[in-house]
Order: sequence, then C-alpha cells, then structure tokens
Amino acid sequence: MKELSNSPAATRALKPETLAQAPALIAQYPQKRSATMPLLHLVQEDRGYITQEDMTWVADQVGVTPMQVLEVVTFYPMYRQSPIGRRHVRVCRTLSCALRGSYALMESLEQSLNCKRGETSPDGDFTLEFVECIADCGCGPVVHVDHAMHENVKPEDAVQFATQLKATLKDPSYGQNPPVPGTPEWNG
Repeated sequence: MKELSNSPAATRALKPETLAQAPALIAQYPQKRSATMPLLHLVQEDRGYITQEDMTWVADQVGVTPMQVLEVVTFYPMYRQSPIGRRHVRVCRTLSCALRGSYALMESLEQSLNCKRGETSPDGDFTLEFVECIADCGCGPVVHVDHAMHENVKPEDAVQFATQLKATLKDPSYGQNPPVPGTPEWNG
C-alpha cells in the first residue's frame, strides 16, 4: 500500500490523529477506492469541509484521480467544500415537516439569524440549510443544529429558537453533552 503523503500542501491543517487513522481505514476494504467516502468523512470531521488539497490527498491514498474524488464530493450533499458557520442549522423540508410548517420556519430563521438558506451568515456564526428527511417525521418540523436534533420547532417559535441558538455561541460547554432522545433538551 502506498504510504501516506506528509507533504505540507497535501496535509495542511489535518491533525496527526486524522493522518494516523487513514491507513487502518483503507485496510478495511478489499479495494482501496472503496475507502474514498470514509476518508472524506474523516477529513471533513477534522477540518469541517473538504479542500482541493484534501481531494488530491484522498485520491493519492485510494489510487484514483482527484477528479473522481471531486465527483463523489459534488454528488453527495453531506460533503462541504467551504467552511460552515459556528452553528450548522439544518431544517427538514420533506413532506411531513413541510406540512407542519418547515418552509415558514426556514423563512423566519433566515430573518432571525440574518442568514439566507444555503449560505453562511456574514458574521460566520450560522450556516442555514434545507435537508431531506431527518427520519423523525412524527415530530416535525425537525431541525438539526450541529449534532443535536430539535423536534416540533414550529414557525411561531422560530424567533425564540434563534435566540437560544445565539446564546449557545457564548456557552463554552455547548456540545459537550449532546441531548438524549426523549429528554426535553432533545425536543428543543
């Protein structure tokens, strides 16, 4: 197996732990190219998004061209090619949530967070996106903020919800204790 490249251009800002995990991850697959998506997840978890240099590095590790990695990155919506805000807000837009007001919720969040959907706010605090089904159809509208799910976030509660999100920006313990399903924190 080809050794991991440690050139500064290829690995800039990737943590040593990320680089150390790559060989074992690749070894789990009978064909190296099958590790493309797991390596992209690893890089994105480390950096927060995937750069051209990262795609070249992944291509080198799995024996494909950078264009083939770019095709994967641009095909799947979970991969990002630019930095996201300090809080990544994703609103479900599929039928169950839409019928319960997710589109009106998104409009209100755009106003309250000073952020257009599909973009990052000018201050870099929020990235706001519509996403497909979050698989919690009975409790919509559903909003994922970073790794936490918030259920039953009604459009009329958007301003209060946005205020709570803004407060997390000043909370040093934010994200250290993710909510547990069925608790009030889980339900927003």
